[in-house]
Amino acid sequence: MSTPILEIRDLHVYYGQSHALQGVNLTLDRGVLSVVGRNGMGKTTMCKAIMGLERRASGTISFAGQSLADLGPSETARLGIGYVPQGRRLWKSLTVEEHLRLVEKRGGAWTIERVYAVFPRLAERKANGGAQLSGGEQQMLAIGRALLLNPRLLVMDEPTEGLAPVIVNQVAEMLLRLGQEGDIDVLVIEQNIGVACSVASHVAIMVNGRINRVMESAVLSGDRDLQQALLGVGRHAHDETDGAEAPAQTDAPARQTHQPTRIYLSNPTTPTRWSAPVPVAVLERSARTVTEAAGPSAEVVPLAQRGVNPGHGTVYVCGTLDTKGAELTYMADLIRAQGLPVRMVDLSTSGGRSGADVPPHVVAASHPRGASAVFTGDRGTAVAGMTLAFERWVSERHDIAGLISAGGSGGTALASPGFRVPPVGVPKLIVSTVASGNTEQYVGPSDITMMYSVADVQGLNSITREVLANGAHALAGMVKARRSLPKSMDKRPAVGLTMFGVTTPCVQRVTGALEDDYDCLVFHATGVGGRSMEKLLASGMLSAVLDLTTTEVCDMVAGGVFAANEDRFGASIRAGLPYIGACGALDMVNFNAPETVPEKYRGRLLYEHNPQITLMRTTPEENITMGRFIGEKLNQMTGPVRFFLPEGGVSLLDAPGQPFWDPEADKALFRTLENTVRPTANRQLIRVPHNINDPEFADLVVRTFRSFHSAPARAKGA
Repeated sequence: MSTPILEIRDLHVYYGQSHALQGVNLTLDRGVLSVVGRNGMGKTTMCKAIMGLERRASGTISFAGQSLADLGPSETARLGIGYVPQGRRLWKSLTVEEHLRLVEKRGGAWTIERVYAVFPRLAERKANGGAQLSGGEQQMLAIGRALLLNPRLLVMDEPTEGLAPVIVNQVAEMLLRLGQEGDIDVLVIEQNIGVACSVASHVAIMVNGRINRVMESAVLSGDRDLQQALLGVGRHAHDETDGAEAPAQTDAPARQTHQPTRIYLSNPTTPTRWSAPVPVAVLERSARTVTEAAGPSAEVVPLAQRGVNPGHGTVYVCGTLDTKGAELTYMADLIRAQGLPVRMVDLSTSGGRSGADVPPHVVAASHPRGASAVFTGDRGTAVAGMTLAFERWVSERHDIAGLISAGGSGGTALASPGFRVPPVGVPKLIVSTVASGNTEQYVGPSDITMMYSVADVQGLNSITREVLANGAHALAGMVKARRSLPKSMDKRPAVGLTMFGVTTPCVQRVTGALEDDYDCLVFHATGVGGRSMEKLLASGMLSAVLDLTTTEVCDMVAGGVFAANEDRFGASIRAGLPYIGACGALDMVNFNAPETVPEKYRGRLLYEHNPQITLMRTTPEENITMGRFIGEKLNQMTGPVRFFLPEGGVSLLDAPGQPFWDPEADKALFRTLENTVRPTANRQLIRVPHNINDPEFADLVVRTFRSFHSAPARAKGA
């Protein structure tokens, strides 16, 4: 790709002791990008930092590849950046004409006459002084003044603030025209969500001095709940809850495709009954070209992409030092004795002094509402706040070689969400009192190693010294071994496939056809299996997915034991890569032994898969619910989508003569998917007159996959 017109990386700005910008990351590749956020989030400070009006404490700002470090406002403007400041900043004593003459740059596309043509009201008022203009007229003049510099980049801070609706519409139309013409790229800071979403294809959301996320404007404009959660629309800022934050920050996309899209309007001007047909040439000229801003902000780029060389980085010893200080220090000293760099991270919420390398207030500052959301004085809310803050703090680290913690159930619950953030392969170990029980809620889809503490992690004694030492040495060994491992000689791209016992023939035939060119990773569709595959996709460790077994949705809908969560398919949505899926095993809900089947289902069609697993056939009503859920997810995907509907049955049990053969239930699923999915050239449902396990079905999947992914050069082996 060409160099972005504006690139901000890890920008920090202070006002005295107040930390206004806390690591802003933002990229404007080309076109128009809107930035929204509540008052006091740092939007104006970011504009001033770009223009050299505020000194940055750290971080970089680049304009078309050129650093703006230490440049003043005049030098920045001469480089080609125009600025429309909040509050207009006009001279009261100068007329409209004098304002424009003062800045006009001869020979450019924008002239005073063109400004008057765009804003006819200014032409009428050109002899009036700045103090004699209405608010809307002042804003027009501020915009015209910036355009007369013929900038390459226009930075606009609250251009519609306080304006009448008719003037707001005029400003929005002008921004749309700038985007269509493509000569000037625009960064627009805007409180009006309607304007922000209408003028740009993507919107960056600013929360507490950071870019929280970059998302499609169509998604934000159509989701009132999301607006409330992120921007407080319709409620006060103090009503924001932790749940408002994006839970998938840690599973953000590893890659995003950036291809220009042409948007054609059948009537570039409002038609009347006397309007003549619009010529094709006019349609071509009027089409709007939209190029996505360069993906999500760097704050949500997964660690695997920003990654740390396994031969470098730091081991972080994490926990509540106010209660587990001796134990954590003991482990840190043992790891340090192995020659590894170590830093201690204090997750205490008591508010006391800390001698840790990373004290609690530094971690707490990563909370979306700042440290005040952590140190509340109430233990429950404080721990919940620190848990979220630590998870976000880990997602911002670039130098993690390993993570280790020790504690009871509370300490384990506090640390484990953060430990799940780094990609698979980064060593993570928790010594815990709960490690001998069900650890799914702590480990989730990650590769956390849990070690049972035997005795409570409460002081150093003959037992805890042994166990903690084993944990410390185990982590040190993993980190050191990872440093010395040679790079994998298998250069095949990794592909994730979902499989269940009843879709095994299909997946085996697909992997057999692809394994010479691709490293095929098969995931058992047991709830955590699907999450594991999506975790790897989000971490940039998968090049593609073949999601042929989506059965986890059945258990989510009907309450089975292998349930997906609401973010199923989310990694594929955020990745923007080609997605190939199928209705594999959507005919069954999973329970454990027969006696565990809920009473309300005792009259349903059940099948004993083995003594520990009982299957229940899904009904047409359940298939309708699943079809809507999957279809809505497919609609959100931006990459090419091919989703297969096997009319001959979705599993080994859903075939003529088999226990779960139910054409009516399958028809309900397929019909709902077809009614829900919005088909495009890139998004297609494909009916196949075969069972999912028939060779013809697998062969079609392989051909479709290869149409999206050219076979890589063979580089297998030494």
